Amino acid sequence: MNSRERVLTALRREQPDRVPYCEFAVDRALAQQLMGWGEPQSQAANLESNVYTVDEMKQIASFLRMDNIFYVLRAPVYAHKHPGQDGRLFYGEGMIKTEADLAMLDLPDPYDDALYAEAAAFARQKGDFAACLVTRVGIFPTILGMGLEKFCLALYDNRDLVEELLDRYFEWTQVVAERVCRIGFDVYVSTDDMAFKSAPYFSPAVFRDLVLPRYQSVASHVTIPWVIHSDGNLMPFLDDLLSLGIAGLHPIEKGAMDIRAVKRLYRQRVCLLGNVDLNLLGMGTPEQVDDEVRTLIRDVGPGGGYIATSGNSLAGYLKPENVLALSRAVQKYGQY
Repeated sequence: MNSRERVLTALRREQPDRVPYCEFAVDRALAQQLMGWGEPQSQAANLESNVYTVDEMKQIASFLRMDNIFYVLRAPVYAHKHPGQDGRLFYGEGMIKTEADLAMLDLPDPYDDALYAEAAAFARQKGDFAACLVTRVGIFPTILGMGLEKFCLALYDNRDLVEELLDRYFEWTQVVAERVCRIGFDVYVSTDDMAFKSAPYFSPAVFRDLVLPRYQSVASHVTIPWVIHSDGNLMPFLDDLLSLGIAGLHPIEKGAMDIRAVKRLYRQRVCLLGNVDLNLLGMGTPEQVDDEVRTLIRDVGPGGGYIATSGNSLAGYLKPENVLALSRAVQKYGQY
């Protein structure tokens, strides 16, 4: 199998020739260390989307023996942005506080062919890799744009503002989803965090009333395998998410969800992607990473429907030697 076939087989919950290895974000600061591209950037301006050319992306994927490459196309987030160490981006206070602030929203025209020109060129040059379109569908930009506290309060005292902001993002996403699924991408990946480690940001009742119908509106436009990413504990409404017909769930965050239990309960319904602990990748040893990957593949890999990934993304603070240990361990232990 080539990489694309391997990934798509796993997303169908079938068993490919070996466990695939994928990532949906690689901080440029880490990529520069791994690839010898010079000193890590200190500016956050261009790091929000981890933007790479297709040639850069192929170099990273080949070096780490990843089975995918990714292209990021996201609507802007209206929150103050702060660069951390090595330019890693952090979101601060949201800018959307009242209905008047909605005037600042300036989403790219989703009907403009120019919006997709670079993405289409990227997909055409994917080679044997699985080309992943990485985006957000709208709940996380809404939470970030309002700020989590303001968002939660507004659910009760200004529901109209929450719904209007959600609708603007989700309506944009519907058009974009339909377009990007037609231009050669193999996997549609949405990255909208909806949970703390302990529990979701909002109750299952709020999710079913406010969020799920909007996800359903997007699902009708997604015609390639859909992988949903959210950190935290999604168990209280995981069945609702799976009702969308998604192909994969990422990253099943360690300490928030038990990937082995999820495999036992849902192996016939969704492919699992995850979840090599970022704390281990950032502070552990290559030997510990090797053992983590080995036991994950041993416990979650049998029968297929599993793709090895980091427990979130390849962040700039990870140890390069541990990232390499992750890659090597998938190759070492990934045969069925």
